Amino acid sequence: MEQKSKMPDFIMFFSVILLLGFGVVMVYSASAISAYVTFDDSYYFLKRQILWSSIGLFAMFITMNIDYHFWKKMANPIILVTLILLILVLVPGFGKVVNGARRWLGFGSFYLQPSEVAKLGMVLFYSKTLANAKTNITKFFSGLLPQLLILLLVFGLILKEPDLGTALVIAGTVFVLFFVAGAKISHLASLGSVGVLGIIGAIILEPYRMKRILAFSDPWSDPLNSGYHIIQSLYAIGSGGLFGVGLGRSREKFLYLPEPHTDFIFAILGEELGFIGGFCILALFFLLLWRGLKTAMKAPDRYGSLLATGITIVIVLQAIMNLAVVTASMPVTGIPLPFLSFGGSALIFTLASVGILLNISRNINLK
Repeated sequence: MEQKSKMPDFIMFFSVILLLGFGVVMVYSASAISAYVTFDDSYYFLKRQILWSSIGLFAMFITMNIDYHFWKKMANPIILVTLILLILVLVPGFGKVVNGARRWLGFGSFYLQPSEVAKLGMVLFYSKTLANAKTNITKFFSGLLPQLLILLLVFGLILKEPDLGTALVIAGTVFVLFFVAGAKISHLASLGSVGVLGIIGAIILEPYRMKRILAFSDPWSDPLNSGYHIIQSLYAIGSGGLFGVGLGRSREKFLYLPEPHTDFIFAILGEELGFIGGFCILALFFLLLWRGLKTAMKAPDRYGSLLATGITIVIVLQAIMNLAVVTASMPVTGIPLPFLSFGGSALIFTLASVGILLNISRNINLK
Protein backbone atom coordinates (compact mmCIF):
# COMPACT_ATOMS: atom_id res chain seq x y z
CA MET A 1 0.00 0.00 0.00
CA GLU A 2 1.37 3.40 -1.03
CA GLN A 3 2.06 5.90 1.71
CA LYS A 4 0.59 9.35 1.33
CA SER A 5 3.18 12.07 0.91
CA LYS A 6 3.40 14.66 3.66
CA MET A 7 5.51 16.97 1.52
CA PRO A 8 4.04 19.32 -1.09
CA ASP A 9 4.82 19.00 -4.78
CA PHE A 10 8.19 20.73 -5.00
CA ILE A 11 8.09 21.04 -8.79
CA MET A 12 4.87 23.02 -8.52
CA PHE A 13 6.18 25.00 -5.56
CA PHE A 14 9.44 26.04 -7.22
CA SER A 15 7.74 26.89 -10.52
CA VAL A 16 5.54 29.35 -8.63
CA ILE A 17 8.51 30.77 -6.69
CA LEU A 18 10.46 31.27 -9.92
CA LEU A 19 7.47 32.98 -11.57
CA LEU A 20 7.14 35.22 -8.53
CA GLY A 21 10.87 36.04 -8.68
CA PHE A 22 10.61 36.91 -12.36
CA GLY A 23 7.64 39.09 -11.47
CA VAL A 24 9.45 41.14 -8.82
CA VAL A 25 12.42 41.75 -11.12
CA MET A 26 10.26 42.63 -14.13
CA VAL A 27 7.90 44.88 -12.18
CA TYR A 28 10.88 47.00 -11.15
CA SER A 29 12.40 46.98 -14.61
CA ALA A 30 9.11 47.83 -16.33
CA SER A 31 7.92 50.44 -13.82
CA ALA A 32 11.06 52.35 -12.78
CA ILE A 33 10.65 55.12 -15.36
CA SER A 34 6.91 55.70 -14.92
CA ALA A 35 7.29 55.48 -11.12
CA TYR A 36 9.97 58.15 -11.17
CA VAL A 37 7.92 60.42 -13.43
CA THR A 38 4.69 59.97 -11.45
CA PHE A 39 5.88 59.54 -7.85
CA ASP A 40 9.50 60.78 -7.96
CA ASP A 41 10.51 57.34 -6.71
CA SER A 42 11.83 54.67 -9.08
CA TYR A 43 11.23 52.01 -6.43
CA TYR A 44 7.56 52.93 -5.80
CA PHE A 45 6.03 49.87 -7.48
CA LEU A 46 8.89 47.56 -6.53
CA LYS A 47 8.43 48.20 -2.80
CA ARG A 48 4.73 47.49 -3.07
CA GLN A 49 5.26 44.36 -5.15
CA ILE A 50 7.69 43.00 -2.56
CA LEU A 51 5.12 43.76 0.17
CA TRP A 52 2.27 42.02 -1.72
CA SER A 53 4.54 39.09 -2.58
CA SER A 54 5.49 38.67 1.08
CA ILE A 55 1.84 38.75 2.20
CA GLY A 56 0.93 36.36 -0.60
CA LEU A 57 3.68 33.91 0.34
CA PHE A 58 2.53 34.04 3.95
CA ALA A 59 -1.03 33.31 2.80
CA MET A 60 0.27 30.44 0.64
CA PHE A 61 2.11 28.84 3.56
CA ILE A 62 -1.00 29.19 5.74
CA THR A 63 -3.36 27.57 3.21
CA MET A 64 -0.75 24.92 2.38
CA ASN A 65 -0.95 23.75 5.99
CA ILE A 66 -4.75 23.75 6.27
CA ASP A 67 -6.48 20.53 5.25
CA TYR A 68 -8.22 21.28 1.97
CA HIS A 69 -11.49 19.79 3.25
CA PHE A 70 -11.78 22.84 5.50
CA TRP A 71 -12.65 24.92 2.43
CA LYS A 72 -15.60 22.66 1.71
CA LYS A 73 -17.21 23.97 4.90
CA MET A 74 -16.30 27.55 4.03
CA ALA A 75 -17.51 27.48 0.41
CA ASN A 76 -21.03 28.83 1.04
CA PRO A 77 -19.96 31.67 3.41
CA ILE A 78 -17.19 32.66 0.98
CA ILE A 79 -19.52 32.79 -2.03
CA LEU A 80 -21.98 34.86 0.03
CA VAL A 81 -19.23 37.33 0.97
CA THR A 82 -18.14 37.37 -2.68
CA LEU A 83 -21.63 38.35 -3.85
CA ILE A 84 -21.85 41.10 -1.22
CA LEU A 85 -18.46 42.52 -2.26
CA LEU A 86 -19.39 42.39 -5.96
CA ILE A 87 -22.57 44.34 -5.21
CA LEU A 88 -20.79 46.86 -2.95
CA VAL A 89 -18.16 47.65 -5.57
CA LEU A 90 -20.93 48.87 -7.89
CA VAL A 91 -22.36 51.22 -5.25
CA PRO A 92 -21.17 54.84 -5.62
CA GLY A 93 -19.14 55.82 -2.58
CA PHE A 94 -17.93 52.27 -2.02
CA GLY A 95 -16.46 51.29 -5.36
CA LYS A 96 -13.38 53.15 -6.60
CA VAL A 97 -13.41 54.18 -10.26
CA VAL A 98 -10.12 53.82 -12.17
CA ASN A 99 -9.95 54.37 -15.94
CA GLY A 100 -13.73 54.27 -16.17
CA ALA A 101 -14.07 50.90 -14.40
CA ARG A 102 -15.49 50.37 -10.91
CA ARG A 103 -13.52 47.32 -9.77
CA TRP A 104 -11.98 48.19 -6.39
CA LEU A 105 -13.14 48.64 -2.82
CA GLY A 106 -10.97 50.97 -0.78
CA PHE A 107 -9.99 50.33 2.82
CA GLY A 108 -7.53 53.05 3.85
CA SER A 109 -4.46 52.66 1.68
CA PHE A 110 -5.44 49.10 0.73
CA TYR A 111 -7.69 48.36 -2.23
CA LEU A 112 -9.42 45.03 -2.67
CA GLN A 113 -10.61 43.76 -6.05
CA PRO A 114 -13.75 41.67 -5.38
CA SER A 115 -13.42 39.85 -8.71
CA GLU A 116 -10.20 38.29 -7.37
CA VAL A 117 -12.16 36.96 -4.41
CA ALA A 118 -14.74 35.69 -6.89
CA LYS A 119 -12.18 33.58 -8.80
CA LEU A 120 -11.28 31.57 -5.73
CA GLY A 121 -14.80 31.69 -4.28
CA MET A 122 -16.36 30.23 -7.43
CA VAL A 123 -13.83 27.40 -7.58
CA LEU A 124 -14.50 26.54 -3.93
CA PHE A 125 -18.28 26.73 -4.37
CA TYR A 126 -18.53 24.65 -7.52
CA SER A 127 -15.98 22.08 -6.34
CA LYS A 128 -18.16 21.47 -3.28
CA THR A 129 -21.45 21.49 -5.20
CA LEU A 130 -20.32 19.23 -8.04
CA ALA A 131 -18.68 16.79 -5.61
CA ASN A 132 -22.04 16.27 -3.91
CA ALA A 133 -23.38 12.84 -4.79
CA LYS A 134 -26.89 14.33 -5.08
CA THR A 135 -25.81 16.62 -7.94
CA ASN A 136 -26.52 14.72 -11.16
CA ILE A 137 -24.72 16.93 -13.66
CA THR A 138 -25.55 14.57 -16.55
CA LYS A 139 -29.18 15.72 -16.55
CA PHE A 140 -29.72 19.07 -18.26
CA PHE A 141 -32.82 20.55 -16.62
CA SER A 142 -32.58 19.05 -13.14
CA GLY A 143 -28.79 18.86 -12.88
CA LEU A 144 -26.81 21.25 -15.07
CA LEU A 145 -29.20 24.16 -15.55
CA PRO A 146 -29.72 24.95 -11.82
CA GLN A 147 -25.93 25.13 -11.44
CA LEU A 148 -25.85 28.15 -13.73
CA LEU A 149 -27.67 30.47 -11.32
CA ILE A 150 -24.66 31.54 -9.25
CA LEU A 151 -22.44 31.66 -12.36
CA LEU A 152 -24.86 33.97 -14.18
CA LEU A 153 -25.19 36.20 -11.11
CA VAL A 154 -21.43 36.54 -10.61
CA PHE A 155 -20.81 36.89 -14.35
CA GLY A 156 -23.39 39.69 -14.59
CA LEU A 157 -22.03 41.60 -11.59
CA ILE A 158 -18.43 41.46 -12.87
CA LEU A 159 -19.57 42.40 -16.38
CA LYS A 160 -21.27 45.45 -14.87
CA GLU A 161 -17.95 46.79 -13.47
CA PRO A 162 -17.14 46.36 -16.46
CA ASP A 163 -14.60 43.50 -16.59
CA LEU A 164 -15.40 41.10 -19.41
CA GLY A 165 -11.99 39.41 -19.23
CA THR A 166 -12.33 38.28 -15.61
CA ALA A 167 -15.95 37.24 -16.21
CA LEU A 168 -14.79 35.03 -19.09
CA VAL A 169 -12.01 33.48 -16.97
CA ILE A 170 -14.52 32.53 -14.28
CA ALA A 171 -17.07 31.21 -16.79
CA GLY A 172 -14.40 29.21 -18.61
CA THR A 173 -13.16 27.67 -15.37
CA VAL A 174 -16.67 26.70 -14.26
CA PHE A 175 -17.37 25.09 -17.63
CA VAL A 176 -14.18 23.03 -17.27
CA LEU A 177 -15.42 21.93 -13.84
CA PHE A 178 -18.77 20.97 -15.36
CA PHE A 179 -16.93 18.85 -17.93
CA VAL A 180 -14.70 17.17 -15.35
CA ALA A 181 -17.74 16.51 -13.14
CA GLY A 182 -19.37 14.54 -15.99
CA ALA A 183 -21.60 17.00 -17.85
CA LYS A 184 -22.45 15.94 -21.39
CA ILE A 185 -20.49 17.69 -24.14
CA SER A 186 -23.71 18.30 -26.10
CA HIS A 187 -25.20 20.14 -23.11
CA LEU A 188 -22.07 22.23 -22.61
CA ALA A 189 -21.91 23.02 -26.34
CA SER A 190 -25.52 24.26 -26.27
CA LEU A 191 -24.88 26.47 -23.26
CA GLY A 192 -21.61 27.65 -24.79
CA SER A 193 -23.40 28.70 -27.99
CA VAL A 194 -25.90 30.75 -25.99
CA GLY A 195 -23.02 32.25 -24.01
CA VAL A 196 -21.16 33.27 -27.17
CA LEU A 197 -24.28 35.03 -28.46
CA GLY A 198 -24.56 36.83 -25.12
CA ILE A 199 -20.91 37.92 -25.25
CA ILE A 200 -21.38 39.21 -28.80
CA GLY A 201 -24.37 41.21 -27.55
CA ALA A 202 -22.33 42.60 -24.64
CA ILE A 203 -19.61 43.68 -27.09
CA ILE A 204 -22.05 45.34 -29.47
CA LEU A 205 -23.79 47.24 -26.65
CA GLU A 206 -20.52 48.73 -25.34
CA PRO A 207 -18.75 51.08 -27.81
CA TYR A 208 -15.35 50.67 -26.14
CA ARG A 209 -15.53 46.90 -26.59
CA MET A 210 -16.37 47.31 -30.28
CA LYS A 211 -13.34 49.60 -30.58
CA ARG A 212 -11.13 46.89 -29.12
CA ILE A 213 -12.49 44.30 -31.56
CA LEU A 214 -11.88 46.62 -34.50
CA ALA A 215 -8.40 47.48 -33.18
CA PHE A 216 -7.62 43.79 -32.83
CA SER A 217 -8.60 43.10 -36.44
CA ASP A 218 -6.65 46.10 -37.75
CA PRO A 219 -4.69 48.05 -35.11
CA TRP A 220 -3.14 50.30 -37.76
CA SER A 221 -6.56 51.73 -38.62
CA ASP A 222 -6.32 53.78 -35.40
CA PRO A 223 -2.64 53.61 -34.34
CA LEU A 224 -2.79 56.51 -31.85
CA ASN A 225 -5.96 55.44 -30.03
CA SER A 226 -7.67 52.04 -29.96
CA GLY A 227 -4.79 50.24 -31.71
CA TYR A 228 -2.02 51.90 -29.70
CA HIS A 229 -1.64 49.23 -26.98
CA ILE A 230 -1.37 46.36 -29.45
CA ILE A 231 1.09 48.14 -31.74
CA GLN A 232 3.43 49.15 -28.92
CA SER A 233 3.25 45.67 -27.41
CA LEU A 234 4.24 44.10 -30.73
CA TYR A 235 7.06 46.64 -31.10
CA ALA A 236 8.38 45.57 -27.69
CA ILE A 237 8.21 41.82 -28.34
CA GLY A 238 9.58 42.17 -31.87
CA SER A 239 12.53 44.23 -30.63
CA GLY A 240 13.60 41.48 -28.24
CA GLY A 241 14.66 38.95 -30.83
CA LEU A 242 16.19 35.74 -29.51
CA PHE A 243 18.10 37.00 -26.46
CA GLY A 244 16.50 40.42 -25.84
CA VAL A 245 18.02 43.89 -25.61
CA GLY A 246 19.13 43.25 -22.02
CA LEU A 247 17.50 43.44 -18.59
CA GLY A 248 16.57 47.04 -17.78
CA ARG A 249 17.24 48.27 -21.31
CA SER A 250 13.69 48.35 -22.68
CA ARG A 251 12.78 51.36 -24.81
CA GLU A 252 9.03 50.80 -24.73
CA LYS A 253 8.89 51.36 -20.96
CA PHE A 254 9.91 54.99 -21.53
CA LEU A 255 6.20 55.93 -21.47
CA TYR A 256 5.48 54.42 -24.88
CA LEU A 257 3.70 51.22 -23.83
CA PRO A 258 0.77 51.84 -21.42
CA GLU A 259 0.54 49.61 -18.31
CA PRO A 260 4.04 48.13 -18.81
CA HIS A 261 4.16 46.74 -15.25
CA THR A 262 0.62 45.32 -15.18
CA ASP A 263 -1.30 43.95 -18.18
CA PHE A 264 1.59 44.28 -20.64
CA ILE A 265 4.50 43.19 -18.46
CA PHE A 266 5.17 40.19 -20.74
CA ALA A 267 5.83 42.57 -23.63
CA ILE A 268 8.60 44.28 -21.63
CA LEU A 269 9.93 40.87 -20.59
CA GLY A 270 9.99 39.82 -24.23
CA GLU A 271 11.81 42.98 -25.22
CA GLU A 272 14.46 42.72 -22.49
CA LEU A 273 14.91 38.94 -22.25
CA GLY A 274 13.88 37.96 -25.77
CA PHE A 275 12.42 34.67 -26.95
CA ILE A 276 14.52 32.75 -24.42
CA GLY A 277 13.07 34.69 -21.49
CA GLY A 278 9.53 34.39 -22.81
CA PHE A 279 10.00 30.65 -23.36
CA CYS A 280 11.14 30.23 -19.74
CA ILE A 281 7.93 31.87 -18.51
CA LEU A 282 5.81 29.64 -20.76
CA ALA A 283 7.72 26.58 -19.52
CA LEU A 284 7.06 27.51 -15.88
CA PHE A 285 3.33 27.92 -16.53
CA PHE A 286 3.35 24.58 -18.33
CA LEU A 287 4.99 22.99 -15.29
CA LEU A 288 2.28 24.48 -13.09
CA LEU A 289 -0.42 23.15 -15.43
CA TRP A 290 1.16 19.68 -15.55
CA ARG A 291 1.63 19.32 -11.80
CA GLY A 292 -1.76 20.87 -11.03
CA LEU A 293 -3.62 18.45 -13.32
CA LYS A 294 -1.53 15.53 -12.05
CA THR A 295 -2.54 16.49 -8.52
CA ALA A 296 -6.18 16.61 -9.67
CA MET A 297 -5.98 13.14 -11.25
CA LYS A 298 -4.41 11.56 -8.16
CA ALA A 299 -6.45 13.44 -5.54
CA PRO A 300 -7.87 11.13 -2.85
CA ASP A 301 -11.49 12.18 -3.43
CA ARG A 302 -13.79 13.81 -5.98
CA TYR A 303 -13.81 17.12 -4.12
CA GLY A 304 -10.01 17.34 -4.10
CA SER A 305 -9.90 16.48 -7.80
CA LEU A 306 -12.38 19.21 -8.74
CA LEU A 307 -10.71 21.74 -6.44
CA ALA A 308 -7.24 21.07 -7.88
CA THR A 309 -8.62 21.28 -11.42
CA GLY A 310 -10.41 24.56 -10.76
CA ILE A 311 -7.44 26.28 -9.13
CA THR A 312 -5.07 25.13 -11.89
CA ILE A 313 -7.38 26.18 -14.72
CA VAL A 314 -8.28 29.60 -13.29
CA ILE A 315 -4.56 30.50 -13.05
CA VAL A 316 -3.47 29.04 -16.38
CA LEU A 317 -6.48 30.41 -18.26
CA GLN A 318 -5.59 33.92 -17.05
CA ALA A 319 -2.04 33.41 -18.26
CA ILE A 320 -3.22 32.21 -21.67
CA MET A 321 -5.57 35.19 -22.09
CA ASN A 322 -2.92 37.69 -21.01
CA LEU A 323 -0.32 36.24 -23.39
CA ALA A 324 -2.91 36.18 -26.18
CA VAL A 325 -3.63 39.89 -25.65
CA VAL A 326 0.04 40.87 -25.49
CA THR A 327 0.81 38.98 -28.71
CA ALA A 328 -2.29 40.40 -30.48
CA SER A 329 -3.92 36.98 -30.63
CA MET A 330 -7.11 38.29 -29.03
CA PRO A 331 -8.60 41.74 -28.22
CA VAL A 332 -7.39 43.68 -25.16
CA THR A 333 -9.24 42.45 -22.06
CA GLY A 334 -7.31 43.87 -19.09
CA ILE A 335 -6.29 40.49 -17.63
CA PRO A 336 -3.02 40.58 -15.59
CA LEU A 337 -0.38 37.87 -15.90
CA PRO A 338 -0.48 35.73 -12.72
CA PHE A 339 2.57 36.07 -10.42
CA LEU A 340 4.28 38.58 -12.75
CA SER A 341 1.95 41.59 -13.12
CA PHE A 342 1.98 44.28 -10.44
CA GLY A 343 -0.98 43.96 -8.11
CA GLY A 344 -2.06 43.45 -4.53
CA SER A 345 -5.27 41.46 -4.10
CA ALA A 346 -4.69 39.51 -7.34
CA LEU A 347 -1.28 38.30 -6.19
CA ILE A 348 -2.38 37.50 -2.64
CA PHE A 349 -5.44 35.47 -3.66
CA THR A 350 -3.55 33.66 -6.41
CA LEU A 351 -0.81 32.59 -4.00
CA ALA A 352 -3.41 31.59 -1.40
CA SER A 353 -5.04 29.42 -4.09
CA VAL A 354 -1.70 27.79 -4.87
CA GLY A 355 -1.36 26.99 -1.17
CA ILE A 356 -4.64 25.03 -1.30
CA LEU A 357 -3.38 23.20 -4.38
CA LEU A 358 -0.13 22.36 -2.60
CA ASN A 359 -2.09 21.02 0.38
CA ILE A 360 -3.94 18.62 -1.92
CA SER A 361 -0.58 17.48 -3.30
CA ARG A 362 0.55 16.67 0.24
CA ASN A 363 -2.16 14.03 0.49
CA ILE A 364 -1.14 11.99 -2.54
CA ASN A 365 1.79 10.12 -4.05
CA LEU A 366 2.94 12.06 -7.12
CA LYS A 367 5.57 9.55 -8.28
